[in-house]
Amino acid sequence: MSQRLSDRAVWSRRWRLAASLAAVVVVAVVPEAGPAAAQGGTDVRDAQLRQLARELVDAGAPGVIVRVDDGRGRPVEIAEQASWARRDHVLEVGDEFREASNTKTMMATLVLQLVAEGRLALTDPVEKWLPGAVPGGDAITVRMLLNHTSGLFDYTEDAAIRPSILGTERRPWTSAELLAVGVAHDPLFAPGTKWSYSNTNYVAIGAVLERVTGASLADLVRDRIARPLHLSHTYYATDSTWHGRHAHGYEPDAAHMPPGVPAEFRDFAGAHRDGHVDVSDNDPAYGGAAGAVVSTTQDWSRFYTALMSGRLLPAAQLAQLRTTVPQDPEQPDGPGYGLGIQTGATPCGTIWGHDGGIPGYLSTNATDRAGSRTASVLVSTESWAEFESDPKIAAAARALQTATLCTMFGKPVPGTAHAG
Repeated sequence: MSQRLSDRAVWSRRWRLAASLAAVVVVAVVPEAGPAAAQGGTDVRDAQLRQLARELVDAGAPGVIVRVDDGRGRPVEIAEQASWARRDHVLEVGDEFREASNTKTMMATLVLQLVAEGRLALTDPVEKWLPGAVPGGDAITVRMLLNHTSGLFDYTEDAAIRPSILGTERRPWTSAELLAVGVAHDPLFAPGTKWSYSNTNYVAIGAVLERVTGASLADLVRDRIARPLHLSHTYYATDSTWHGRHAHGYEPDAAHMPPGVPAEFRDFAGAHRDGHVDVSDNDPAYGGAAGAVVSTTQDWSRFYTALMSGRLLPAAQLAQLRTTVPQDPEQPDGPGYGLGIQTGATPCGTIWGHDGGIPGYLSTNATDRAGSRTASVLVSTESWAEFESDPKIAAAARALQTATLCTMFGKPVPGTAHAG
């Protein structure tokens, strides 16, 4: 599903499904639950998830937030943190967090709201709304942008974006500017013939939303999603400013970066802390409609419940959101991508959701088909997933994500042993 490292810059896997909720858990081997797990109980599941979160911190993650709501009682809420990181900020479950590619689910929701209002159609060609902005745009539909079948090159692979990713440049990127970077490259394939995750699809969606409504993306997120749902810590970031108490995100400094990370991605801007760089104040504007939303675990749970239960979309548009294409043509019944949302089988049930990564912040959010159960795992570092550079953290993250999703479904939590 994600490209391997090659001679091209591949930072596009940031916001890709590199640590995908489906990819991680579909292949996970779930050990037999021990006697304590089989007995169930809130205290037991809390303890098991807390242990796994602690193991992820011990493996090298500066901080971890877990929130699980199985729809039957008090949610499990856990925040674990490395001792050195507590000198900057004491992590709490309600802290604001950069949601990166989870932004795509909100952008798709905005599009489908406009479809329901008759203001645009999924079959509209991009050329109708962005004349001359996308070569071959008369053959690319809004639906193709939303489900990643357009064939557009991923703009985050262009070296022009690299200084913004590293935080060495602060630039107020617009949707049109980010789109121009992506479409300056040849397309990967003819529109509608394959699936390939590309952030360019969603900066194009951002430009369409702005053109159709005449409003900014920040205003659309606020007025159509955050305010109606009373999401007090959810917003579209236009610069590095946080609106409230927030998690600090870190990446290893150049001296401590794992050897598998390419030289051009080893030196982040930010304050140095115990072998890490605090990237919390770096500007995420380059994420645009592909990755600029900030939220919390509680807010995202409320959003997923409203979305999947039909509060945000009429039934016809919700059905379109859930209409998927295979991410791997060789696995037509495997993980699928709908309109801004992914689905796949896990050891304990079928999930819907997304994940996202931006420097310092890796987020995985999931729900069931009805939105009655939700789960989030947030990790305050990301390059290990981007470049598959730290097997120890990866193994601990897989174990935690698998256990979290099983808890969401009210199933026994898998055993805590994992490779690493």
